[in-house]
Amino acid sequence: MERPVVLLSKCIEHEACRYDGSMVRDSFVKRLENYVDFIIICPEVEIGLPIPREVIRIIDVDGVEKLVFSRNGNDVTNKMQTFVEYTVENLKKKSIHGAILKSRSPSCGIKDVKVYKGVGKSPSYGYKTSGFFGREVINKFDGLAIEDEGRLTNYDIRNHFLTRVFTMYSFESVKKENSINELIKFHSNNKYLLMAYHQTNQKILGKLVANHNNESIEKIISEYEQILKHALATPMKTSKNINMLMHLFGYFKNELSKEEKSYFLDLLEQYASKKVPFSVPLTLIGSWVVRFNEPYLKGQTILNPYPRAILDVTDSGKGID
Repeated sequence: MERPVVLLSKCIEHEACRYDGSMVRDSFVKRLENYVDFIIICPEVEIGLPIPREVIRIIDVDGVEKLVFSRNGNDVTNKMQTFVEYTVENLKKKSIHGAILKSRSPSCGIKDVKVYKGVGKSPSYGYKTSGFFGREVINKFDGLAIEDEGRLTNYDIRNHFLTRVFTMYSFESVKKENSINELIKFHSNNKYLLMAYHQTNQKILGKLVANHNNESIEKIISEYEQILKHALATPMKTSKNINMLMHLFGYFKNELSKEEKSYFLDLLEQYASKKVPFSVPLTLIGSWVVRFNEPYLKGQTILNPYPRAILDVTDSGKGID
């Protein structure tokens, strides 16, 4: 594999297949296609629904969710469920590193999908659910980076999503080589990324790599992959980032002037107070890596976890960490 593989709802930047015959324009997905390979899918079209078509919705029938046409009530639950189960099982045979699915869709939505009391002008319930296909992807791809295009308008969520996708793609080389040396290299290069995400799991992964019990390399790699996925599942937090940055700062304590040290610590205080984003102190660290030619830190993925050209700093207004 030359690039990460991302599952994508077909209506996002690829085909005018929505219920009204439209396509969703998305600048992030458009930019991302230069760096990943997409597997595109539209469950509604795949089960034979026309373009354009009557809107389908999820309704609750005695505690059971059904997928029906919103006006005439025709039930397509079984057809969709059969397709979903078959398709997701086949997708599991592929190496997929992330998924971007259509928000609020009764087929693809991962959350925030309305549940109605019936058809026609029937109101929705107060709770929401996931779409039939989106739910199966979440259930069967444990630890996969899965987002909808609506949430990805937020800078922090995009950053987190891309980090997970490209880190898991990088791990493919370990699986391909099936080598303890390749695993050691991967773990070493991701030391500070893992420290920022989940320091406890970082230590657990370190013990796995040490392999004191002389387990088979296949078992070690399999266990490492599962723990790695869960280590990356929760977004980084400010306190953990500061701890990690202080570790990086320690590499330069003998090279920096008193003024430079003071300036960096002041930046950390600003970051802790949410006055500057995480990228500011991290970029300063990166400049020192180059300036002092620090060999170990040059390979640290925390400084460049994915191609930076993918991400811009525009944001939906929810803030940048």
